[in-house]
Amino acid sequence: MQWVLLAAVFVTVAVATAFVGLRFWVQPRQALERITAASTRAPVEERPERHPAVAFQEFLKKLGDLLPASPREVGIVRRRLIRAGYRNPNALAVFYGAKVLLAVLLPAVVGLWIARTSADPGQKLMATVGAGILGFMAPAEFVRWRAKRRQHQIRRGLPNALDLMVVCVEAGLGLDQAIMQVAKELQHAHPEIAEEFGLVNLELKAGKRRVEALRNLADRTGVEDLKKLVAVLIQADRFGTSIAQTLRAHSDFMRTQARQAAEEKAAKLGVKLVFPIFFCILPSLFVVTVGPMLVRIFRELLPMMKNM
Repeated sequence: MQWVLLAAVFVTVAVATAFVGLRFWVQPRQALERITAASTRAPVEERPERHPAVAFQEFLKKLGDLLPASPREVGIVRRRLIRAGYRNPNALAVFYGAKVLLAVLLPAVVGLWIARTSADPGQKLMATVGAGILGFMAPAEFVRWRAKRRQHQIRRGLPNALDLMVVCVEAGLGLDQAIMQVAKELQHAHPEIAEEFGLVNLELKAGKRRVEALRNLADRTGVEDLKKLVAVLIQADRFGTSIAQTLRAHSDFMRTQARQAAEEKAAKLGVKLVFPIFFCILPSLFVVTVGPMLVRIFRELLPMMKNM
């Protein structure tokens, strides 16, 4: 009877979780944009209900507006959100709202959970305060992780983008057209760097100078390899040198640098394997080689010595 009850509870929780996820969160972004755009254009009596995800974002935005922040911190957080891929104008307010919500919700959950335990009041207070600090810091850590992950993806896709740019420029395209073509071709293979090149193309179409658009690209991503590429392109544009030769030379330099980094990692591999070998492989090796001999000693040699 107990197993049947546990199975019923598991099935109920799984079905409820799947229904909530499919109903509220697993929705394409384009569908949400269409819903919100249609709701702003429709008459008042014909407006559909807002999607729960949109309503939740607005709730987080209102919470974020309540949290005071210094202009310097706002600039740093906004730059970090942009590097993580969150470019919505309300992303900063949603970020602060998530910090406020988790700082209130997580201590409440932990407090209700430990209220039934027999721990000391001081330990309960420390656990609740720690949960509040953890909830307040969790969104910042998540954004920092997303920014590092996105920078890693951009760094991985940069050699392919650079090789494709070299091919486009040597085929007769200008630098602006080459950037646009790279953004189109790498949209599925490397969407992060394709998105960044697409933003550069949009800034150029909006009337910004090429130097300013390239500098914005380097500042948005924060990737050192991309900053080097931007510096090389700006110098080539300023001094009038050949873009194709500049890109090919920088591509060879990046390829050599990648090979040296791989050789460096291979050289460090032996040192990094010392502790896994010492703590994981050697004990099992000793058990396999010395274990049978120890068994024979305890079975035969020790009784023989006692009889003597």
